[in-house]
Amino acid sequence: MSRHSRRGPRRLTRWWRRQSLRTRLTVIAATAIAVSVFVSFQVASELMDSKLRATAEDQLHADSRILATNAEHAGLAQVQLPPYPGSGRLMRVILPDGSTRTPVGQPALPPVSEHARRVMQGGSTDLLESNDWNDGYRIYTLRAGNGAVQVADLADDTPINQFGFGMLLIGLFCVVGGALVGRTVARTGLAPIDRLTAAAVRVAHTRDLDADIPDEGGGEIRRLIQAINDMLAALRDSRRAQRLLAEDAAHELKTPLTSLRLNIELLVRLDRRGTLDSALSAESRTRLLNDLGAQVAELSTLATELTEVARGDVSDESTELLDLADVVVAAATQARSRAPDIEVALDVASVWVSGRPAALQRAVLNLIDNAGKWSPADQPVQVRLRAAGASAVLEVDDAGPGIDAADVPRVFDRFYRADSARALPGSGLGLSIVQRVVDAHSGRVTVARSARGGALLWVVLPAAAPPAPLARLTTGEDTTAR
Repeated sequence: MSRHSRRGPRRLTRWWRRQSLRTRLTVIAATAIAVSVFVSFQVASELMDSKLRATAEDQLHADSRILATNAEHAGLAQVQLPPYPGSGRLMRVILPDGSTRTPVGQPALPPVSEHARRVMQGGSTDLLESNDWNDGYRIYTLRAGNGAVQVADLADDTPINQFGFGMLLIGLFCVVGGALVGRTVARTGLAPIDRLTAAAVRVAHTRDLDADIPDEGGGEIRRLIQAINDMLAALRDSRRAQRLLAEDAAHELKTPLTSLRLNIELLVRLDRRGTLDSALSAESRTRLLNDLGAQVAELSTLATELTEVARGDVSDESTELLDLADVVVAAATQARSRAPDIEVALDVASVWVSGRPAALQRAVLNLIDNAGKWSPADQPVQVRLRAAGASAVLEVDDAGPGIDAADVPRVFDRFYRADSARALPGSGLGLSIVQRVVDAHSGRVTVARSARGGALLWVVLPAAAPPAPLARLTTGEDTTAR
């Protein structure tokens, strides 16, 4: 196929894609009607031509039998042939010697064919030379006595041509009418789409997400409107969550920023007066600097947690098959490095899960940090990991005062902090991040009271089958031979 021959379909495809849905429906309707009319014309023409041929042949047979009967009674040479009236059937008598007789004034017929001579000689009874269109005649030959008679007529295509012209006019009328009907149907059928588009454009311009699109129509249109309304509801919830997050973040940032600003202003003011050493003792300066460091660390932690919350479920980290024990050990190591005074006791077994390692480690770290804030210095935070059927169960146990029953329903809410925890460092986002990570991994997290009197937070995640080599090792299969 040449390059030019490929351009035509491509241009037609590009043109078709640029057209509106109304134009497409109009073209489809007009094309369907045109194809229907063309097929109907072809079928009707064939039927009409077949019927006309059959009628003409029957008439030739009847006229030939009458002429043959007269010729046998009167003789081929004496049978009377009426003068040709100027139109209608043509006839001819073939004598035994091969000569012919024709009516007076009749146009000359084509010469007698060899097939007709064989009929005259008794080779066959009759012959219709329906394919002999020389001079436009159709000739029927019938044996009579020692000769034969022939009746012929002109092959007239005028009825077929007139019928075709009429069908052409009807077809054009139907195509134009079909295009108009298709345009009207498209306009009527797409009216709900137009109203839906106008409503969507209005929402986009006004940014008013509270304006639901009225439900109308049925079937696909109703499902489309419901889907758009559901999308608007999701956008409203997202905007509301963003606004609440911004308000809560501003509120949580206000206290550490105010304290940090006041301490820094105090140091700057004393330094400008030259009374820094005399106004603050070494012990007071150390305590003030420690407070500044703690406030900066609190702000850093709060900024990190706000980033985690703001990202929601959006993460570039891919899901992989991992041993949750490795994740727990890494989180415990990180917790010890951040708070060396927290003792973490691990009791973990290898359990494989499918998940995002960084997100899971962040969730486990938040659980350990939360437990470390409440557990007494002489009591370690106990972290246990085990397999329970088709699940991985992680337990984080502290020996603190536990969580009040009134605080349990809201312990995983963003920025929620119990009254007893307001004096402790933290932002109230750690456990909400745990909840989000566990939900993203199709698990659940629960709060209970531990046997030591503190809080017991346990996480249940769907377990996964370990990789093939490890699975063989756990079943005792010898892999060295392979």
